[in-house]
Amino acid sequence: MLIRPAVPDDAWEVARVHVRAWQVAYRQLLPSDYLARLRPEERAQRYDFANQDPLRPKTIVAVAHGAVRGFATTAPARDSDAGDCAELRALYVDPDWWGCGAGCALMTAARQAMTELKYRHALLWLLAGNERAARFYRIDGWRADGTARTDHIWGITVDEVRYRRPLGSG
Repeated sequence: MLIRPAVPDDAWEVARVHVRAWQVAYRQLLPSDYLARLRPEERAQRYDFANQDPLRPKTIVAVAHGAVRGFATTAPARDSDAGDCAELRALYVDPDWWGCGAGCALMTAARQAMTELKYRHALLWLLAGNERAARFYRIDGWRADGTARTDHIWGITVDEVRYRRPLGSG
């Protein structure tokens, strides 16, 4: 599996992974009619993989057999109380590739990218009730920090829990 920076030509494949992962992972957490309406074509238009500003989100992709199988996006944390933290804004793997190592490879690369930017800590927001992802993050050393929020993402209101971890180890 190749891990590399996303390029503009990856937008549709990243969007396909993003939508499929939401439709499978969140099927018990979000309304089924909402999930059925998600379209990669709409999502792909929102990505900007050409920007080189280190303060803007950066996406890496996992490629196997000539196709994007997963992606991770990192950036400086947006939370006003986060201090000097990085943020893992997204980590999604095509459900057909769950358990094949793509998520672990992306996580390792994302942590390395945040560390190279001199961040010592990172945070992420996890959809409340997403036990599969919570288990994955806990294994990687992330811990819920007691902060929760209600957010509006992709046209739907969701409850999220914040996780944190130190960088530079694990």
